[in-house]
Amino acid sequence: MAEDKKPDSVTPIVANMVKDAESYREELSKDRDKAQEYFDGQMDDVPVVDGRSKVVSRDVRAHIKKVLPSLVRTLLGNDKIAEFQPVAEGDEPFAEQATDYISNVVFPESGGYEAVEDAIHDALKLRNGIIRWWFEKKLYVTVSQHTGLDEMSLVQLVADDDVTVLSKAVRVETIEQPAQMMQPQPGQPLPAPIEQTVYDVKIRKRQERRRARLAAVPPEQLLVHPDAIDIDESPLTGINMRLRRSDLVAMGYDRDVVKDLPVAGSTSDQDDEETSRRRDLIHEDNDTAAHAMQEIEYYELYVRVDADGDGIAELRRMVYAGGISEDYLLEDEEWDEVPFADIITERRPHQREGSSVSDDTMEGQKVKTVLLRETLDNVYWQNKPQPIVDEGSIVNPDAVLNPKFGKPIRVTQGTDVRAALGFTQVPFVAASSFQMLDYFDREMADVTGISDASSGLPPDALQNMTAKASAMFEQAGIGQTELMARTISRGLIRVFKGLLKLTIKHQDKPRTIRLRNTWVTFDPRPWNGDMDVTVNTGLGAGTRERDMMMMQMISGLQEKLLASLGAADNPFVTPDNVYNALSKLVEASGLRSVDQYFTKPDPEKIKKMLEAKANQPNPEMEKLKQQQAKAEADNAIAVKKIESEERIEMARLKQEGDLKRYQIDQEIRLKQQQNAANALTGGHIVQTQLGGMPG
Repeated sequence: MAEDKKPDSVTPIVANMVKDAESYREELSKDRDKAQEYFDGQMDDVPVVDGRSKVVSRDVRAHIKKVLPSLVRTLLGNDKIAEFQPVAEGDEPFAEQATDYISNVVFPESGGYEAVEDAIHDALKLRNGIIRWWFEKKLYVTVSQHTGLDEMSLVQLVADDDVTVLSKAVRVETIEQPAQMMQPQPGQPLPAPIEQTVYDVKIRKRQERRRARLAAVPPEQLLVHPDAIDIDESPLTGINMRLRRSDLVAMGYDRDVVKDLPVAGSTSDQDDEETSRRRDLIHEDNDTAAHAMQEIEYYELYVRVDADGDGIAELRRMVYAGGISEDYLLEDEEWDEVPFADIITERRPHQREGSSVSDDTMEGQKVKTVLLRETLDNVYWQNKPQPIVDEGSIVNPDAVLNPKFGKPIRVTQGTDVRAALGFTQVPFVAASSFQMLDYFDREMADVTGISDASSGLPPDALQNMTAKASAMFEQAGIGQTELMARTISRGLIRVFKGLLKLTIKHQDKPRTIRLRNTWVTFDPRPWNGDMDVTVNTGLGAGTRERDMMMMQMISGLQEKLLASLGAADNPFVTPDNVYNALSKLVEASGLRSVDQYFTKPDPEKIKKMLEAKANQPNPEMEKLKQQQAKAEADNAIAVKKIESEERIEMARLKQEGDLKRYQIDQEIRLKQQQNAANALTGGHIVQTQLGGMPG
């Protein structure tokens, strides 16, 4: 197949698809115009009668303003709006880096907050909000004046190749010596002032801005094929807008080609819708405008067409300026994705368009407007009844027709005042209108699901009701808001995937930024562009009190698990889990950044702390050991005391036994001595008796 075949044959096909898309856009623009007019309070389908009330009920605007804050808070109130998930082994660290970098750096720099909020607003009002992403490379020219430069400063200023010196003036300035040098030694003259050459210059600097961009596409600029059910699979998707020649040159297109492009004409449906959206639009006459500021019709189209003849329609990016013609084709190349995302709040099965709040409330607003006007007219008739006048009896009819405080009404003499002047009796019927107005308010709340609770305001703050009824009423409103948020988040998944691919393809060097008070370097080049993404919608749909109570309950459960199982190797709670709970608690309280209050734990530091804590003695165990040691010491003292008492007792007993034995021995010895003495005494007597006898 001829791969290098020029797309001459596909331009007519593209032109036909563009024509179909423009007809489809014109058909849808009628409904969008009506929704915009109802939102702005311009109801041309309810004509105003001269001299009657012109009030307009603003229900479309009121319902959108009720639900929009909760949706924005739910989707954009987190530090991590979207979290990337790994799809292949080794993607885990890259997914975490991409989450931090895209959510905290790329998304804010690209204008993401404004783009998402505008798209949600469009979805609520006009059925679909469209977000577009692209990488912008745009040249800017700035002119600045600098005065009083010394030679070194001048060299540094003009050293850049992109700087052109437009004018330069040289002058000499006299500079006084510093105060400490103005005190010479005695006998020495004062130092003379210093003369210095300075420069006044005017420079022009050309610089290129490179960044990812997000923007909500105005509905009148979007081109989608009428057969499309999904924007990604549409045979043709693109934008049609007007750019100035200067803008096209700044985007990098050849100046000679741009200067020959035809000036844009007028497209009735597109102009009408843009005028309805921008009531202060100022139209310029392109014939009298400067050539560089003339507007050119610009088409950036993503077309599925078989350009190489292989029988398979490929996605191509084709850029036309001036019209859909081969002569005006500026770019034509194969492409990898359709950089548009549909944001809707309520799906219509099997259709690309969603349902809007305007669709559900416009009819009610129309009826309420009629009722309000008639009610006020009735009150006006009550306050200013029509006079019934006998003109022949009234001397000054102007006093009746144009009454003023204190101005008398004069009647002819002898005239019965009651017969000459009276007023019509208009019955007050507005009470019935109030009941009907209340009925239509409830009807629109039932249809849309939007109530006071949808804006995060508890219903019991407005009226007295039981706690159970209040909770049921609040949950009903919050449930509808949560469904809207989750439907929107599915469209935002494409947006963040597109931002990830843009960052990987176009950031060709690492970038160091300050994140959470730490300088971090991000290099997106090795990241996987096919990573999954999850848009965080966990909190924000309900009241702040409800969200905070929920997070406090989770934190309490975490605290109990940590207390019972410890921090090391806890199967249920990790330090990251605790930090995430604290982050959500801060977000639920309405504060923007958790970094000002809590620091995300470093895994290495946590590991070292746990290891150090594991090596340290357990205070409870130490206390138990001390108690055990004290008990053992007390037992030892008690044992020693008992042993001492036993020794004393034994010594006492021993002493008593020795004394008794001593006494016995003494008694025995005494008896022996007595016996011996008795024996001796008895023998002497015998001898005496024997010796004294004759022999």
